[in-house]
Amino acid sequence: MNEHENEKVPYIVSGKSYTAVAINAASKAGEWIKSRLGTVEQLNTKQSSADLVTEVDKGAEQMIRRLILTHFPDHAILGEEGVEPGAEASARALEAAREEEYLWIIDPVDGTTNFVHSLPFYSVSIALAHRGEVIVGVIYDPSRDEMFVAEKGKGAYVHGNRMQASREETLGDSLVCIGFPPDRAYAQPLNMKITQVLTPQVRGIRALGSAALHLAYVASGRLSAYCEIGLNAWDVAAGALLVQESGGTITDTLGRPYDLSVRHIAATNTAIHSQLIQVLKEADATGL
Repeated sequence: MNEHENEKVPYIVSGKSYTAVAINAASKAGEWIKSRLGTVEQLNTKQSSADLVTEVDKGAEQMIRRLILTHFPDHAILGEEGVEPGAEASARALEAAREEEYLWIIDPVDGTTNFVHSLPFYSVSIALAHRGEVIVGVIYDPSRDEMFVAEKGKGAYVHGNRMQASREETLGDSLVCIGFPPDRAYAQPLNMKITQVLTPQVRGIRALGSAALHLAYVASGRLSAYCEIGLNAWDVAAGALLVQESGGTITDTLGRPYDLSVRHIAATNTAIHSQLIQVLKEADATGL
């Protein structure tokens, strides 16, 4: 069996392992979310009109919590819907939870605005951290029925096949994703600055609206890089492990190692990472 044939060997998760429970929870929540597409009636806002919360977000988070706690009742859970809006509240919630031995970090609907508008680019993101280090990351895209899975030290997979970050070696050859979080006063101007400075230097710029899927796409080689100012732990945790386990690199926007507290991120195929960080620094667009 040659190297390429070996890459096609399906990745199999068995038993009630942490990963199996994460996959099951993401799959069941994702299918339920998809069934609710186009039926959202009750909306409210958390931070701004761009940061929508639906009854679907809340219902999906409760479903995921129940499925996890059925198997691991002693584990802690940090979910987006249980945290007040704003950077300070997010930081406080993470600080209160990060000392837990096992901490599940979940975003029930990453890309809520897309979901509300029936745009089929949203996902379920579930990560498990052990003593502050992410050891399992699962992102499920119900629209395409794509399950992205990573275990610490065991690689990253989609459709059971090993993922590999892309091989572009220059920004000029790269497809780069950016994002626009709901913080219009601080984060959005910086992300606009990143867009302006990167657009002339890369092959293409995209903004797709789901941080988790952006990271999954870097891991799978569909994007060369992704950077965004103003994210939260639940936006990034699962995707960060996917990127790392696929041979990519994720840091803060100054190039320092990723941990759960990092809110301003740069994720790449590794080859262009130093180039991207340099551009962000020169443009004074790191947010740090």
